[in-house]
Amino acid sequence: MTLETIEIGGRQFIRADQLPQPEWACVLSERPQAHLTLKDDDLFLLTDILGNIGGCTGDDRSSSMGLYCGDTRFLSRLELQIEGRSPTLLSSTADKGFVLSVLCTNPTLGDRIKAESIGIKRELVINGGLFEEIEISNYSTNPVSFELSLSFDADFVDLFEIRGFNREHKGHRLRLLAPFVEKNPDNGRETESHSEEGTEVESFPTSSLLPRPSPDFPPLLSELSLAYQGLDGVLIESRISFVDRQPDQLKGDTAVWQLDLQSHETQRLGYRLQTLVNGRSASTVNAPGTLMQAKAAELMEEQTWHQQATSIRSDKNTFNQIIEQAEQDIYLLRQSFNKGKALSAGVPWFSTLFGRDSIIAASQILMLDPQIARETLKILAHYQGKQEDEWRDEQPGKILHEIRFGEMARCQEIPHTPYYGTVDATPLWLMLYAEYFAWTADHETLDQLWSNALAAMDWIDRGRKQTGYLVYDRKSSRGLDNQGWKDSDDCIVNRQGHLAQGAIALCEVQGYVYAAKIRLAQVARMKKRIDLADQWEEEARDLKFRFNRDFWMEDQDYCAIALDGDGKPVDSISSNPGHCLNLGIFTPEKAYSVAERLRAPDMFNGWGIRTLSSLSPAYNPMGYHVGSIWPHDNALTAVGLRSLGLIDQALEVAQGILDMTHRQPYQRPPELFCGFERTDGSEPVQYPVACSPQAWATGSIFQLLQMMVNLVPDAPNNTLRIIDPALPPSINQLSLHNLRVGPTLLDLEFERSNGTTACRVSKKRGNLRVVIEA
Repeated sequence: MTLETIEIGGRQFIRADQLPQPEWACVLSERPQAHLTLKDDDLFLLTDILGNIGGCTGDDRSSSMGLYCGDTRFLSRLELQIEGRSPTLLSSTADKGFVLSVLCTNPTLGDRIKAESIGIKRELVINGGLFEEIEISNYSTNPVSFELSLSFDADFVDLFEIRGFNREHKGHRLRLLAPFVEKNPDNGRETESHSEEGTEVESFPTSSLLPRPSPDFPPLLSELSLAYQGLDGVLIESRISFVDRQPDQLKGDTAVWQLDLQSHETQRLGYRLQTLVNGRSASTVNAPGTLMQAKAAELMEEQTWHQQATSIRSDKNTFNQIIEQAEQDIYLLRQSFNKGKALSAGVPWFSTLFGRDSIIAASQILMLDPQIARETLKILAHYQGKQEDEWRDEQPGKILHEIRFGEMARCQEIPHTPYYGTVDATPLWLMLYAEYFAWTADHETLDQLWSNALAAMDWIDRGRKQTGYLVYDRKSSRGLDNQGWKDSDDCIVNRQGHLAQGAIALCEVQGYVYAAKIRLAQVARMKKRIDLADQWEEEARDLKFRFNRDFWMEDQDYCAIALDGDGKPVDSISSNPGHCLNLGIFTPEKAYSVAERLRAPDMFNGWGIRTLSSLSPAYNPMGYHVGSIWPHDNALTAVGLRSLGLIDQALEVAQGILDMTHRQPYQRPPELFCGFERTDGSEPVQYPVACSPQAWATGSIFQLLQMMVNLVPDAPNNTLRIIDPALPPSINQLSLHNLRVGPTLLDLEFERSNGTTACRVSKKRGNLRVVIEA
């Protein structure tokens, strides 16, 4: 048949639909599969518990499995079969986060090979690419011969497609026409040639990615290329190089090995997969040559990070498991953006830079690693809004909501280049700016970002001009309707369960603005900008007065979640006011009323505080923001309870979240979980598609620890105050080693006895003044 070739970068491709390939049947179970997650910088991998990525399962979790980079799926099928059957799982783990280990065996293979006589060990590592080594051992007393296959596929879909966005047009899958080897009729030497446009190309059962087979020159089976050309002309490739032992055949995109193993013989095979965009690595991490090098590189980077981070341990192994996993996940979620590293929001849906999420998570872990906060501030300042752009909801001084790098973003099908539709990221950035300085006294970063801080405050003040409150109102046709942390379509509801209309002023956002003005006023005084300090403090006082008047619902003795476009309270009972408890915007009596109401049975279910009262007509314990429970939401509220002196109440909330976390796979807190009541013998109910690991859920573990020990840093004045530390009854001892406050490193020991917690400084390297207040 006549094929039309496409030349890209000196290589010849054809559209995949012009040359169909033989398909290798999928045999994965159609039952929903548990999943394993690996992450390395901007790469992440989701597989089932066998290490497979299936193309024939239909549940939501399975449909999201794959290898991703830059919001593109580079591998949509990875299926290991033995004699056309799925192996039997023995064990698997992904506890390190970048290494996946699977031990499996064979089912009964006719009357030739008994079940569980062949051992199959898989090890997958990601580090700038995907590496796999498969070790096959014959544990029977006789030699065995069998077929082992690995099926690959890559659909190269944009992550937004997987999340449900429809596309009218797409690019084309491609197949590489590799050079084939011929004998020169004149001298018998080998020469290379390519199939040319318009020539006849013979169809044969092996992959079209291979040289044309001939009796004298069999095909080289060392490499497989899966490719796609986007609507923007970008060539995207998954290039798979086989190592240790080459396949005996390539049937379509399936590599097939015919294995002969003597008794107790072991053979190895494997591959290296590179993710490429226009011939260059799609990842910011350069892939090494081998799996062992990839593993070593990851372990070295992990060790380096742990050495400079604070080490936190307790006397309880169950609690230490939670802390160790949280430390590991913070390391994994670090991702490169603009020459720095911030925490990506979560795997799989939000593995990118988010303004709100990255800021809150950086704030939560200042006790663990303040350098993440510095990098987060700088990266977000780099992307700070510079112009009016309704498509992206951008305005000068505004901090971004989310940035994406996939085909849909490049083709302007979504506004995430970046997208700025968030009302809270800008005041949160200012809060982190001041908080980071309190921990580090980093004058260089403070001065470097001062102009960004002024631009952010100017954006806030422009947004407050009309109503006196910072509001959101979507401009972009493909933007978010709701632009606070509860950003789903159905979450801002009144007492009757009806959606709020118009420009929305969220209660917690006003609290963030208040805190930003108070904290930045202190920075302004230090910088001798007394005019700005006085102005911001006066604006904060005025905001506090109006807030307590306009948001308070006298009949419910509680704070409204928001004001709607007409300035009327959106009068549902929600968790949002809990964010305000630690910010100083409530009068004391109103703060205590909110604190008491949040712990009522319709809000606190035993595991945590629900996002919406169970008495609301809109309540749904499985709803994303209308009845579920979010660890970060609870951690922020627990800090607020602590600030009011409600220590036992704060510890109760913390214990519920810790109990929930201990019951999760790998003791890893999910993005959210369902709001069903905690009863004797019950378990927390998982939200079906929650991200895990997720940045501010993981950060909540450290925020709750910070709440317990109650560190108040003042690095500019070379002081650390430790005010009335309080460990929960489940912990007797807690140690902090390598804690950094300003230039000083110190070790702290906390011990609980007879209901009180004592603290001592066990080691100090620097001249920091530590004040312990009981």
